[in-house]
Amino acid sequence: MSKPTAIARDDNPSFEAMAIVDKYEVFLNYLYPKVQNCPRKHGVLRDAVLAALFVPVPGFHAAGKTKQISRLYAVDADIAVLRFWLRFMANSSRAIITEAQCKVAMRHLNEVGSMLGAWIQKTSTRQIEGSRSGGAASAREGLPTKDRVVGG
Repeated sequence: MSKPTAIARDDNPSFEAMAIVDKYEVFLNYLYPKVQNCPRKHGVLRDAVLAALFVPVPGFHAAGKTKQISRLYAVDADIAVLRFWLRFMANSSRAIITEAQCKVAMRHLNEVGSMLGAWIQKTSTRQIEGSRSGGAASAREGLPTKDRVVGG
């Protein structure tokens, strides 16, 4: 018999990252088959949209691991690009997806966006509170601390 393989687990997963990935997966499961079945004459568009669909996933995990607000803003920008692609595909001159399909996809993506907005708000509040307390982050960034007065 072979020895069982040890499973490496993350001891500190970010709840926000995991919940938002689950919601994003619902969006992917809805939209991916529709984009995959895009007519061949729209192949370049299909490839661009398919690539854009998978860009936010590593960003969610990176933001959850590093707790850097800049990574959250990057994912927010990726989601804005997806919103553009949805509107573009639903345009009557292309009609790759119907207006109704676009609305459903947008609803799924808006759930992800609202979760991301709450995560950004929570992270920015934490960073502001951390800098006010005179922690190491504020000293590294050159921000005023309790002990150091700027210009005095």
